[in-house]
Amino acid sequence: MAHVNLLPWRAERRKLREREFYMQLAASFVVGLGILLVWVFWMDQRIDNQNERNTYLQTEIKQLDVRIAKIKDLEKVRQHLLARKQIIEQLQADRSQMVHLFDELVRTIPTSARLTGLKQSGQAMTLDGVAQSNASVAEYMRNIEASPWMGHADLRKTENSHNATRMPYVFGLNVALSRPKLDETHAGAGPTPATAAKATTGASSKLAASPGTPMTAKPASAMAAGGTKP
Repeated sequence: MAHVNLLPWRAERRKLREREFYMQLAASFVVGLGILLVWVFWMDQRIDNQNERNTYLQTEIKQLDVRIAKIKDLEKVRQHLLARKQIIEQLQADRSQMVHLFDELVRTIPTSARLTGLKQSGQAMTLDGVAQSNASVAEYMRNIEASPWMGHADLRKTENSHNATRMPYVFGLNVALSRPKLDETHAGAGPTPATAAKATTGASSKLAASPGTPMTAKPASAMAAGGTKP
């Protein structure tokens, strides 16, 4: 006689599979929730780290802004000091300029001309005067351009006033001022003490070597000191 299983095994297997499906679904949900929590925690940590970095950068930026403001103030002070230094150097350079200019005005003006007015504005000078002829004005311009303290001279005007004076020509000049170099200043000031001593020594030697000279040559040091001994 054949054995027939009359139990509902298909229903039992279906229930078992449904139970396994729900268990796998719950496990997947738990794993997904765990992964989500880990990801949220990791993102929170990164956000907090970035916020700390931003706070640090903002603090450093504020400190740099303060330093930049101090540097700007120091730069202003530096510019102010440089401007004062430049003004002082300019004043020191121009301190003796007027003395030399008046001396050069006396040296350069010819006898046939006379100044009636002068005006200085920075490194430019305006000269007005009278002269006997245009040749006197041209000579005066050449003397000015040859002067180390005055430069190029531009003729502003020259006209004959047709008066009965000895200097009927009225002229005006625009003169550019200049500063001579150190060697030119020394050259215009005359021989240096060393050159004068050498010249004195050479003159003394010539006097001693000349035959029949009634006077005795003295040493250069004695001549420079002003002492006289027979």
